[in-house]
Amino acid sequence: MVKFSKELEAQLIPEWKDAFVDYWQLKKLVKRIKLSQTPNPPPPSVAAAFISSLAGKFRSLPSDHQLSQVKKKKNDSFEDGDPNEHHETELSQFFSEEDEVKIFFETLDEELEKVNEFYGSRESEFMERGDSLREQLGILLEFKRILEDRRRKISPSASFSRSSSTFSPRHSSFSENTESNETSAEVSETDEAIAALEKHGVTFINAAVRGKTKKENKPMMALRVDIPATTPSRTISAVMGMLWEDLINNPKKDVSGDSISRKKIQWAEKMIRGAFVELYKGLGLLKTFSWLNMKAFVKILKKFDKVANQKASASYLQGVKKSAFISSDKVVRLMDEVESIFTKHFANDDRKKAMKYLRPQQPKDSHMTTFFVGLFTGCFMSLFIVYASLAHLSGVFSGPNEVSYMDVVYPVFSMFALLSLHMFMYGCNLFTWKQARINYNFIFEFQSSTALKYRDAFLICTTTMTAVVGALVIHLILGLSGFSPVQVDYIPGLLLLIFVVLLICPFDVFYRPTRYYFLRVFRNTVFSPFYKVLLVDSFLADQLTSQITLLRLMESAICYFTAGSFGMRRGEVCKSGTLYWELAYLSSFLPYYWRAMQCARRWFDDNDLDHLANLGKYASAMVAAGARLTYSRQDTHFWFIIVLVTSFVATIYQLYWDFAKDWGILNPKSRNPWLRDELILKSKGIYYLSIVLNVILRVAWVETVLQLHKLHIRNIESKMLDFLLASLEVIRRGHWNFYRLENEQLNNVGKYRAVKTVPLPFLDADSDG
Repeated sequence: MVKFSKELEAQLIPEWKDAFVDYWQLKKLVKRIKLSQTPNPPPPSVAAAFISSLAGKFRSLPSDHQLSQVKKKKNDSFEDGDPNEHHETELSQFFSEEDEVKIFFETLDEELEKVNEFYGSRESEFMERGDSLREQLGILLEFKRILEDRRRKISPSASFSRSSSTFSPRHSSFSENTESNETSAEVSETDEAIAALEKHGVTFINAAVRGKTKKENKPMMALRVDIPATTPSRTISAVMGMLWEDLINNPKKDVSGDSISRKKIQWAEKMIRGAFVELYKGLGLLKTFSWLNMKAFVKILKKFDKVANQKASASYLQGVKKSAFISSDKVVRLMDEVESIFTKHFANDDRKKAMKYLRPQQPKDSHMTTFFVGLFTGCFMSLFIVYASLAHLSGVFSGPNEVSYMDVVYPVFSMFALLSLHMFMYGCNLFTWKQARINYNFIFEFQSSTALKYRDAFLICTTTMTAVVGALVIHLILGLSGFSPVQVDYIPGLLLLIFVVLLICPFDVFYRPTRYYFLRVFRNTVFSPFYKVLLVDSFLADQLTSQITLLRLMESAICYFTAGSFGMRRGEVCKSGTLYWELAYLSSFLPYYWRAMQCARRWFDDNDLDHLANLGKYASAMVAAGARLTYSRQDTHFWFIIVLVTSFVATIYQLYWDFAKDWGILNPKSRNPWLRDELILKSKGIYYLSIVLNVILRVAWVETVLQLHKLHIRNIESKMLDFLLASLEVIRRGHWNFYRLENEQLNNVGKYRAVKTVPLPFLDADSDG
């Protein structure tokens, strides 16, 4: 049977951990009571009589009363109203000041007060959110009705005027028709729309005084539709709207972009639906918070009864049940209301469909995944031993075959090896995040259908490496069997083509939701200035900055196969030509450029100068990468000095940002020296070791492109050295990932942020949004 402390630790909400009853501290106090027991404990009959009288007082309390009968005691040296006062329950006063039981009940009362206070604040927050969503939904339904009425009233013969009949929140009447016989109908329709929207709190500036002219028949409405600029089209529209208002500023034209169109209404509906889902999720978490704390109080009082030989639990728990976090039914009633609203308005009265949104089912772990991970791991190791033996016996890494074999095989298979290593490190991240109770699905905003588990990541890694090493063995066997080298050399290209096909395969196989989600995030990264930047986007871009070697290998592989197909000389085009160096600069700059553009977009959205400072970090990395590439072309003392200076500055910049910003450490005033106040891992030594390891691997990454100042080694040894140092950078990135998300998790815990705040579409026209 699992101990309750383990059960509580496994089920409590990580972001609200500090608000839960401190069950472990109360257990320590119960143990202290057991150790401090005297041969003459208070008579059980006297204690029982007092507790019974206290229970009578509990039964007479109103439902929203605090659990404890609190008695304020003040120090005689302070005047009335002094904040230096403490609270003491009547139950704790039954015991002497020195009694450990008194300390236990004082702590118990403090925990009750903490739980009630947190529950009340979250309950009020969710109630206010529910009221706002009801108003938003009412406005949405009225707009949908108005648009639908307009669509029905427009005759086919008047279709030419549809483009001018949008409903504007600043001018709530419909676009006036030029025919005089329709003017009265327009006015009555506008009055009806105004009356309907005013029911939902929409205020009109001049709705009460409307003149007789057409211009005066357009009341101003204190409402605007705020659709976040999350896509390129909406971003460009928002920027152009700002430029138009700021530079041209023509008051005679409605250029605010706030006209209510069907497309905007669809986006508003999507936003409100997402807000209802998050509200329901938050209410479910608060319900879990309530019963877990109740169970904790039951368990700890039973332990107290057993140790102190008292019967306090039954009487005390009667009062607990009258406290707000147990007696209030507002959360349950609001959950029922949300289910009803969502089923009616967002699921076409299909409750089963609504529950799929509100209560998504978590996929169950399969033992087959673990089985295949073990199977492919064994296959990979066996094939690798076979390949190493055949390569050694055939001598492909020595003599005249070395250059041609490395030109064909090395780029493709090294690329897959680095990709598989990164996936393995990501699987390790998923495992350690889960063990450390880091809510990575919430941080990355993953859905249950797209989130990988660590076993899935390991399965993808082992399957890929088994296929790669298997292709290596086949390539080597066919080459030794006398097949044409031209035909055999297409095996690596075929493997690359299969990988691309599987990545974009439209069929529901090989983790299609995850693959398509990855492609969407990659698209957002590539076009980062135009897409709203989420944490998962910046996280992927950071991973790409550690895979510059992979991009260079991909460039070499594609160049090799395309040059051979078009009959070009591969040596000139793919090793030393102008196109080679242009692609080399491009592949070295792109990851840093994407990440820098994300920082620029976040600064544009949040107006936080830290994002500009972060952009400077990636700009310095681009300068250092360009200097290193130029030095590899022009081996002069001047460029060597430039490389040293730019690489040193970029590395120091990156190390500071790693520790101070991304990991949130290097705080000299922290109670954990040079770390941070809150740590998820128990051992502080792990953090200090990680700091040293990150510094070493950062320096190793700089040496990757310096190539140890041109050591005279063979081609294969040089390529293996490059691969080794690229692998170290991937390992460093996986190591960095854990502490990056740990810091994000602690930020969420500090703000009690367990559900996503979805922006609402209909805002006051004078608000900043």
